[in-house]
Amino acid sequence: LPRARPPQVAQDMGYTADDLELFSFHSVSKGFLGECGRRGGYVECWGIAPEAKQAMYRMIALGLCANVVGQVTTELMVNPPKEGEPSYPLYAKERDELLASLHRRATLFHNAFNEMEGVTCNPAEGALYLFPKITLPRKALQAAADQGVAPDAFYAEALLDNTGICIVPGSGFKQVEGTYHLRVAFLPREEDIAAVVGKMTDFHNKFMRDYR
Repeated sequence: LPRARPPQVAQDMGYTADDLELFSFHSVSKGFLGECGRRGGYVECWGIAPEAKQAMYRMIALGLCANVVGQVTTELMVNPPKEGEPSYPLYAKERDELLASLHRRATLFHNAFNEMEGVTCNPAEGALYLFPKITLPRKALQAAADQGVAPDAFYAEALLDNTGICIVPGSGFKQVEGTYHLRVAFLPREEDIAAVVGKMTDFHNKFMRDYR
């Protein structure tokens, strides 16, 4: 989905800059550009008091500026080629192909998770991650407690040890107490997705059998 500016969403919901203070962030690594090594981004201040913004500028000025490559990439992200410009056809082609590929990858993972025992997953709506909810057997919960780790972290570590696939446990994201989730990035190459999904499915089935 196209990225919606949070201030615009707030205004669509009836808020004004007089009754809502909003910071919104974007970076070249979190959008569809996926330029994780470029280190560039911005924060948009909406409804923030001028004194607070000035304090932010002073704090930022104490440090070094972003590297040149990061600044250039951020400029290209917020001001991409426009229709009618020489580079627009290539940009539009690469953008559309990439977004279509990400959608296919997200769909493959989403469908696979919803077919796994005890797992439910909502479709991706803009992020590069899925956040499936997992219901773990009682024996798995006890094994996690015996090791002094969160149950979803116990599952994630077992997945890494057995398959080499790295995911992030939901316990690091303020999930509702008593629920367990996994954060999964659907960024492997599209031609590798089927193998990754297959490994995760085989692991999950064995894990559930072992701890049932």
